[in-house]
Amino acid sequence: MLIRRLALHQLRRFSAVDLLPQPGLNLLTGDNGAGKTSVLEALHLMAYGRSFRGRVRDGLVRQGQEALEIFVEWDEQRADHAPHRRKAGLRHSGQDWKGRLDGEDVAQLGNLCAALAVVTFEPGSHALVSGGGEPRRRFLDWGLFHVEPDFLSLWRRYSRALKQRNALLKQGGPSRMLDTWDHELAEAGEPLTSRRQHYLERLQQRAVALAASLAPQLGIQALELSPGWRRHELPLADALLLARDRDRQAGYTSVGPHRADWSVDFHSIPGRDALSRGQAKLTALACLLAQAEDYAEQRGEWPVIALDDLASELDRTHQARVLERLLTGPAQIFVTATEPPAALQELTQIARFHVEHAQIVAVP
Repeated sequence: MLIRRLALHQLRRFSAVDLLPQPGLNLLTGDNGAGKTSVLEALHLMAYGRSFRGRVRDGLVRQGQEALEIFVEWDEQRADHAPHRRKAGLRHSGQDWKGRLDGEDVAQLGNLCAALAVVTFEPGSHALVSGGGEPRRRFLDWGLFHVEPDFLSLWRRYSRALKQRNALLKQGGPSRMLDTWDHELAEAGEPLTSRRQHYLERLQQRAVALAASLAPQLGIQALELSPGWRRHELPLADALLLARDRDRQAGYTSVGPHRADWSVDFHSIPGRDALSRGQAKLTALACLLAQAEDYAEQRGEWPVIALDDLASELDRTHQARVLERLLTGPAQIFVTATEPPAALQELTQIARFHVEHAQIVAVP
């Protein structure tokens, strides 16, 4: 996956800018607040339907403007296919959105996100390890969404059934109707959980190897799934039935894959609460790069790698190890920094851009 053009309109500080990235490493430098991160936010928004810094309506649209617009042009470069040029556009007001993919309107934002894959490491990425369960569930499901063709329909089926069951629980609906939705939840939830389990097992192999190479002192030894119910003891259908009275009182569904989580096991660190901020960042990075490598193997092309404010997130040694590993492969990489990171000073094959006064200028 190789981005050829990125155009931003009315996004944060930018009125209108056009970026023509190169293969390999693209370095964007500039002062704090110049807009470097906004470029990566735009890519992330196209790939996830949201910014890593919050919702679109929370300041992503330039002040005084109705909506932002992003346009991306890229080459799909799967191993067994000739490169294929693709185009996607998104107009987003914070409330309403309109998307186009390869000249056609898209009905669901998920269809746009399925086209462009970006793996982002940014200052908030440590929450993948040290935060609540929701970002970890999203991490698993994003990976599966891209490498398992039918996962999205399975996830939507489960989400619809969960919404219906929760509405019935709030209304005090009859048991026979709850039976119907319990059956539907189990029919979608069991295979959904199996996919998550198998995916996490694949990621575990890669994350353990990556951590051993990038940060051996971490001692990552396993990634463990908590499925959201006592799966080793009983099927989901039985767990839902057993929880029904409690769920009626609470007004929501207390067991199932929507309550799932996963954790990292270490050789000598007792758990995520004992991690320093730096250890949490390195652990998150190992998991994100494992996801990128798995995507590359399953899809036959690398996702785009976005590393925001790398020099302040990692020390010089870890920067060098990460960049060295990435630069041996074919991935297109975007790095932002106030100054060129020390690990890049020796390299000449870099596309350099400077961000200043809401403009992006290529540096010869």
